[in-house]
Amino acid sequence: MKYAIVESGGKQYKAVEGAAIEVDRLQVEEGQELLLDSVLLVADGEDVSIGTPVVKGAKVKTIVESHFKGKKVIVFKYRPKKRIRVRTGHRQQYTRLKVEAIEME
Repeated sequence: MKYAIVESGGKQYKAVEGAAIEVDRLQVEEGQELLLDSVLLVADGEDVSIGTPVVKGAKVKTIVESHFKGKKVIVFKYRPKKRIRVRTGHRQQYTRLKVEAIEME
């Protein structure tokens, strides 16, 4: 199984060929091709390449499938005996990327 660890938006994701990864919202239109070049690790069976900090010549080709919102997170602040109750919600924006190929030069 060939996979890579990539960095996007300060977070690390495991990208497997043919699978999809969900990253923080990117300003790219749906259907466009996106090249992730900050690859930290590439593993192909027994061969493992570890970057310092990135693997030179490694790229992950992806296609933007969709943009969507995550589950709603409720933030409830409560102070007993002071009648303070604050309830807010948040839905994070995500982008789903389909991994097409992991390339090494």
